[in-house]
Order: sequence, then structure tokens, then C-alpha cells
Amino acid sequence: MASAPPKTAHSTPPPLRADARRNREKLVEVAAAVFAEAGVETSLEDIARRAGVGIGTLYRHFPTREHLVEVVYRRELESLAAAAEDLAASHAPDAALEEWMRRFVGYIAAKRGMASSLKILMDSNASLFAEGSGILRGAVERLLRAAADQGFIRNDIDTSDLLHALSSIYSLPASAEWRDRSNRLIGLLMDGLRTKR
Repeated sequence: MASAPPKTAHSTPPPLRADARRNREKLVEVAAAVFAEAGVETSLEDIARRAGVGIGTLYRHFPTREHLVEVVYRRELESLAAAAEDLAASHAPDAALEEWMRRFVGYIAAKRGMASSLKILMDSNASLFAEGSGILRGAVERLLRAAADQGFIRNDIDTSDLLHALSSIYSLPASAEWRDRSNRLIGLLMDGLRTKR
């Protein structure tokens, strides 16, 4: 007799009561901030305390640290994709692209903090990262094409070029100035992309 497939963080959970849903969302929000600030090895007790819940509540939603990391990773990806849509609707195309790239810096900060757990997840769930790559590529492709098609940036840069340039920010040494330096690099990148108007 075949056994049931293992439950993952992406499995459809049963509907949650409103208070349980708020607790889960708060835990994910706090975990994302803590992972970006202090790394994924931060104690789960500290995350629960900062979220204003008990450790039992955390474990009910996230049985392992990797479950929590996966949900935070997905949340960051979905936030970036949603930001691309929102920025495209409310900013000039070049400004939307630049602001999205600055938000990408925040995503990288969280990803750096989760590096060791993400490696474990990558080994056990390669499709998660293939999906994530597709989400990022789709978001930046829309912004890049809109800015190029309307003449705000040069049209000889493709999505792979831009993602490669953005990913190089990941290799900057971790330091107190990392975020400021990353934002300066985005400014330089945009100066190189913009056309003379």
C-alpha cells in the first residue's frame, strides 16, 4: 500500500482560525526580519518571543526550522513579484525598475541570513529554487522590457544580464555598510542603463 506523500511547507494547510492565521503571519514576518539581521541560526524561541507567541505556537505552524525557512523564502519571492506589479502601476518605468532592484537588496539580505538552511532545502527540494528563479525572472523581465520599450533605458540589456549584475551583490563581503554599498551599486547600474533624455 502506497504511503501518503510527505507534508512540506508548501502543502495546502487546513483553514486556520483568524487568530491562528494572524499568529502564523506574524511569525513569518518576524522570522524574515530576524534571519536578515542575525542569520537563520537565531533561536526559534527568540523568534516566537518577538512575535508575541509561545514556542508551542511556532512549532504547531512550523515543525522544523527548515519549514519556517521555506515559508520565509517563498514570502520574499512573492513579495518581490507583487512589488514589480505595484511599482509598474505607480512609477515611471525606469523608477519602477530601480526601486524594484533596491527591494531585491532586501531579498538578498534575507537570503544571506538563510544560506545554510537554504542549502539543505536546495538538496531536498530543487523545484523550490527552479520556481523561485522563474518568479524573479518574470518580475524583472516585465520591468526591464517596459523601461526599454518606452526609451527610458538602453534596449541591448537582457534579463540574464541584469540578474547576473544583481546577483553579484550577493558576493559583497558582509559588513555594517553592506546595504548602503549595495544601494550605491544599484545607482551605478541604473546610471549605466538609462538613456540620455
